[in-house]
Amino acid sequence: MNLAEKALAEGILFTDQYQLTMAQLYFRMGYHEKLVQFDHYFRNYPDYGTHKAGYCVNAGLEWLLNWMFQSRFGITEINYLKTQRTRSGKPLFEADFLDWLYRYGNFEGITLYAIPEGRVVHPNVPITVVQGPLAMAQILETSLLNHLNYQILIATKAARIHEIGRGQVVLEFGLRRGQHVGANAGARAALIGGAMFTSNVGVSALLGLPPKGTHAHSMVQLFIALGMSELDAFRAYADVYPDDCLLLVDTIDTLESGIPNAIKVFEELRQKGHKPLGIRLDSGDLAFLSIQAAKMLDEAGFEDVSIVLSNNLDEMVIWQIITQIVEEAPRYGVDADRLIRRLVYGVGTRLITSWGEPALGGVYKLVAVYDQNEWKPAIKISESLEKTPNPGNKKVWRIYDKRGKATADLIALSDEDPRQKASLTLRHPTDHTKYRSLHRDEISEIEPLLETILENGKLVTSLPTLEEIRAKREKDVERLDPGVRRLMYPHIYHVSLTQKLWNLKQELIAQSQPRLENNTLNGNSHL
Repeated sequence: MNLAEKALAEGILFTDQYQLTMAQLYFRMGYHEKLVQFDHYFRNYPDYGTHKAGYCVNAGLEWLLNWMFQSRFGITEINYLKTQRTRSGKPLFEADFLDWLYRYGNFEGITLYAIPEGRVVHPNVPITVVQGPLAMAQILETSLLNHLNYQILIATKAARIHEIGRGQVVLEFGLRRGQHVGANAGARAALIGGAMFTSNVGVSALLGLPPKGTHAHSMVQLFIALGMSELDAFRAYADVYPDDCLLLVDTIDTLESGIPNAIKVFEELRQKGHKPLGIRLDSGDLAFLSIQAAKMLDEAGFEDVSIVLSNNLDEMVIWQIITQIVEEAPRYGVDADRLIRRLVYGVGTRLITSWGEPALGGVYKLVAVYDQNEWKPAIKISESLEKTPNPGNKKVWRIYDKRGKATADLIALSDEDPRQKASLTLRHPTDHTKYRSLHRDEISEIEPLLETILENGKLVTSLPTLEEIRAKREKDVERLDPGVRRLMYPHIYHVSLTQKLWNLKQELIAQSQPRLENNTLNGNSHL
């Protein structure tokens, strides 16, 4: 695939076919420029099988915006669409529609509101709100979901790994196991969610971070195949990288060969005035080997070198490793807390693929149409109440209790401001029996979450740096209740509707359902 072909595949045509056919229908009906609103949100937290997340971390917005700024229907895209035919052989897309796409097929009419990257987000809360002409807002759907859902998924996984690792350094090592260039987006999301560095050189360059890595088993294998030794390989590496020497010690025998040889090289480096960086363990019982490595390194006077762990790590594996270290380290005379503070986690496959939950169920739903000088709510009725969107033009507020902890996200209609009320009724989005009341003296803060990002295609805010995004994540996670942050069986965070929005939703549901007179159908009682 050459550069022109790549640009064609990843530009404005990075969408689903049905978005284009719907856009032509709207054009034919004269609705293509009608102002509408779509909400992007997800319905459920990632469920990894053995455990379920209690929160998500927002990510992906900047890369979506970059795509929007660069994408439009040009002559190449129009010429391709001209080649499409119906089953009878007629052009699928008619000339007047293609002419309109060529002149107006861009995102300059889109206004976008969003919860900023790095913020904690929850199910059914509008994360991204799109307002604009119907045809182009519709065409935006696929790429928006592609850019945002995956990065949210990976940022969430990384945040949980960071949390369970007690804040120790996490390195993202997933490029070789990621889904093609999607691994770039995954690396960025991991850095937002909790990874400190990545081995991905290109993304590191893009984000202004130093890439991190060690060496491969193949280096040791090569030296041995050429009649030399593991110690020779380690010495060669140390000669080239004396100030960044981190040795992979499990190619032959971790305890009998790898660590002793690493210690010999570290002693030689120390004599030359260099400080070794650490060792890496990539196989075996990582908890036991960490304890033994710490004991051997401490006895040799290398108490401060890092011990990097890798090999199919995720939050559950790291939790098990830490638990085992706490239980077993004292038996060998090793300080468990001190050992845990020197660990570094190299997390690859299970982070970049979101092991256990391969996709975030993010959706993009039409919720309002601007008609006769007002926003009119739109609703989709589903057999499952959980799949029925919250209609209308809305705002999102985060409510903090007297401890300063987030206690609920409140979805309100755009003309409501809960900060002006003495008390609040928070309704469950689908269950009419569940609601709670909060008096103002029970609340320390009510914070609006959605920010204006684009107005008519123009960026109206400065995009935050990676460090600023990370700071938002750290602050938001810290303000979650400990039960919500819990690895296993987290508490359910409350996402609620105002009474006014609840009433509107119920009215629209009732209006859309057929009325059965006297509960009878064809003369039979309908029970």
